Amino acid sequence: MYYLKAEASFDAAHFLAHYQGKCHNIHGHHWIVEMRISGSQLRTSTQENGMLVDFSQLKHDLKTIVDTMDHTLIYETGTLREQTRTALTEDGFSLTEVSFRPTAENFAKFFFECMTTRGYTVTESTVYETPNNCASYTGEEV
Repeated sequence: MYYLKAEASFDAAHFLAHYQGKCHNIHGHHWIVEMRISGSQLRTSTQENGMLVDFSQLKHDLKTIVDTMDHTLIYETGTLREQTRTALTEDGFSLTEVSFRPTAENFAKFFFECMTTRGYTVTESTVYETPNNCASYTGEEV
């Protein structure tokens, strides 16, 4: 089995609605996303001979997904009032609405699924919220 790992990062703010603690307030992180893919067969085409996937394509695909959240306020559906969203948008702020609570754990699963949808065999998705704290998702049920 062959494994490749690519990394991308983004800077974004979020908050955890209904959380009892500092993370209830809007705050930011330098998020780092590591994507690990696997496969048993290397390619044989002239351009990609001996490669599982061209690293440039893997990095491009991951960056394309991650860049949609760069320098935005990420919020869970239903946690900001319509007036708040309207005011922030009118003032030129970029907002990203997600259907899940924006935690490192949920982001790990989200990015896993996004890359899987793009045709990759993802073995692990890891999201660092801080340099010392990360969450990983493998798609395996315990």
